[in-house]
Amino acid sequence: MAEIDATDARLLLALTQDPRASVMALSQQLGLARNTVQTRLARLEADGALAPLDQRVRPEFLGYRLGAYMSVQVAQRGLAEVSDALAQLPEVLEVTGLSGATDLLVHVVATDADHLWRITEAVLAIPGIQRVDTALAMRRFVDRRVAPLLERTAGPAAD
Repeated sequence: MAEIDATDARLLLALTQDPRASVMALSQQLGLARNTVQTRLARLEADGALAPLDQRVRPEFLGYRLGAYMSVQVAQRGLAEVSDALAQLPEVLEVTGLSGATDLLVHVVATDADHLWRITEAVLAIPGIQRVDTALAMRRFVDRRVAPLLERTAGPAAD
């Protein structure tokens, strides 16, 4: 995994502020050659530094207004199979492996409580899952963000 330097961070911050900015506009804003911006963006994409665009779409606007987190305990030798099976459920947005008593934290969305019940049943039916505890997401106080980290990496603004 390649490290992001201050110039990359400034470029990514500019994209955060205007995701549809052209290479030329970024070049002018940052005082960099167009080819430099183009090369850096291509490298950042190839290195996986930029998340896929679908991660910007909010599930609420697709009708999935209910969010929940499932703490899942798994038979240890079945983590790969369970993760693969979870990935097959469209309502599963993210699966994170944890240390401690819970093996996986699964972020799911549903249209309503009955739909969440059906999702929970589908998760419990996956071979290797031993226990599932579900907690409703009531309100998001801080959205996923990276801008403060980019600002730290970019350093003081050059005026």
